[in-house]
Amino acid sequence: MTPSAGSSCAPVPRQRRSRRRSGRTPGRDSPAPSALGDFQTLPLELFQMMLNYLSVKDISMLSMVSKTISARLINYISTSSGSRRLLLQDFHQELPARREGASILEHYRALEYLLFRACGYPEKNWGMMTNHCCLPLQVSCFKLNGCASPLHCLGLQCYGVFLQILTAGWDELECHRVFNFLWELSNLARKVQTVVSSKPGSARRLELRIRLFCRGVLLSPGSRRSDSAFWLTRILKPWPMVNQARLLYIIFGPVSSRDGHVVWQKMIEGPTDETSLKGLADAIKLLYGTEAREWTADDVISLVDELSVVPQEWLMENNARLLLLSGNSICFTFMASKAVNGRAVELARLMVFMVLVCEKDLYCMDWAVKMMQKVCKVFSTPWERNSFLQCLENSFARMLMDTLQAVLAGERDEEDSSFLNLFHLMNAQANFHKEILFLAMGSTSST
Repeated sequence: MTPSAGSSCAPVPRQRRSRRRSGRTPGRDSPAPSALGDFQTLPLELFQMMLNYLSVKDISMLSMVSKTISARLINYISTSSGSRRLLLQDFHQELPARREGASILEHYRALEYLLFRACGYPEKNWGMMTNHCCLPLQVSCFKLNGCASPLHCLGLQCYGVFLQILTAGWDELECHRVFNFLWELSNLARKVQTVVSSKPGSARRLELRIRLFCRGVLLSPGSRRSDSAFWLTRILKPWPMVNQARLLYIIFGPVSSRDGHVVWQKMIEGPTDETSLKGLADAIKLLYGTEAREWTADDVISLVDELSVVPQEWLMENNARLLLLSGNSICFTFMASKAVNGRAVELARLMVFMVLVCEKDLYCMDWAVKMMQKVCKVFSTPWERNSFLQCLENSFARMLMDTLQAVLAGERDEEDSSFLNLFHLMNAQANFHKEILFLAMGSTSST
């Protein structure tokens, strides 16, 4: 049994080795499977015709199948038919309902993902970045001065979507290169120099173009705060403080609802509303936040101070409303700066207008009282604090007398604003002092 068992077992390993060899030999001789899969049988022309029936999102998903298909898609995008198919230029109205119900902004967002995937996620690929930044050379509405009706155009916002997706996650050095490239491509330096050195409003169309380009492309809606802080810093930092304030007003200041041009006299001619100041306040909060590392508190306070005289000195009520909208931290820092620098009279007058804005805009009056308490702690001596409080009461009395005199003199307009101002001011003073009495009586009763 032993010899027969050995003879029966001996051929088994040889047969197994033989089967393995015979299994490998045909594999070496047969062609490798195509990276195009079933698309290998299609001529290039038919493949590109098929793409015309796919949405941008579907083409984007297709680009992830293989590098070979991605290469074909890149070639398709570079053709004239592919450009016409993908670079939609109907920016002046929303796209008609399509299968995925996408707007033109969503179309360009999906298109950027397609380009990003087709190129194999090439982070910090400067060649790809250059090609994408050069899109304004192909689409007129992506240019700074390319659109005849910029107020009713989504072109710049679509271009901004491109950059927002492309530079997501990039470090500041690479993003700085992107900014410099765009700055030179659009010749923004010379154009900004023109508007900040000219008389306000003398280059109205150029002011509007710069505003729309900066807000649509560089400060694209929906961007992260850190990204917006970076781009806004790049826009402002090359210029002196006085030009920074002018440029900030151009980009975020109030505009005419009729033609979109910057309204330079808005802060000078009369009290304005929150809507006119919200853009400026949001920009100030952005620069003051932790995301804007290149700005110190002194820088932002100096910018706010400079902004309050663009193009001439603002009404104090508008200054107070801007500070209130900018947040507690900026408001306190601004007022504390005046206290430290011995500007008690100016500080007291600003405090009165803050009380007035709280009354008009329905803010809680105890906020104004608490802010006054914090500012009082900044003064180094009791004499300075008492002097400030005396200035505060004198400012209330002077403003009441001036407003009453205007009412008695019959200085009325269509809205009877003089009488309305007197009404608001008297209520503001009464509610402010009521909160102080509540605070004082509360602390007395607790002791």
